[in-house]
Amino acid sequence: MTMLACVDVDYREDLTVAACVLFRDWADGVEAGHHVDRGPRAAEYEPGQFYRRELPHLLRVLALVTEPLEAIVVDGYVWLGQDKPGLGAHLHEALGRAVPIIGVAKTSFHSSDVALPVLRGQSQRPLFVSAVGLSTTAAAGSIQRMHGASRMPTLLGRVDRLCRES
Repeated sequence: MTMLACVDVDYREDLTVAACVLFRDWADGVEAGHHVDRGPRAAEYEPGQFYRRELPHLLRVLALVTEPLEAIVVDGYVWLGQDKPGLGAHLHEALGRAVPIIGVAKTSFHSSDVALPVLRGQSQRPLFVSAVGLSTTAAAGSIQRMHGASRMPTLLGRVDRLCRES
């Protein structure tokens, strides 16, 4: 059975924590399982090269997943603009283009004309959805269907808390 995954990374002074929450259906409000990886301190931030900081940690936590993945949701952008790869596009390449990646960003990136705004719940502030390996429209529909009455889907909030609290 294939799974869906939400991943996130939390940076600390002496280590980096990456988490992966697994679920079976976009509408699920409860995880099917999770993994946490405590790794070395993240590389320093390089402007325009954010993926270099986060990608190694995402790959380590995803290596713990034994189930085949239908899609992975990342906190951030897949594309920063036309043909300008973001974290999600780099993850897609690192995984051999085998798994679709959906990026969910909380803020608008000034040059990203490839993300669709998605309103959830009663929020008037959209999430910005981008994707690779499936259409952006399909990705936005999946994020819209995710469980939770607020702007942030339940399981995206769960992976964020898991990172910070582990």
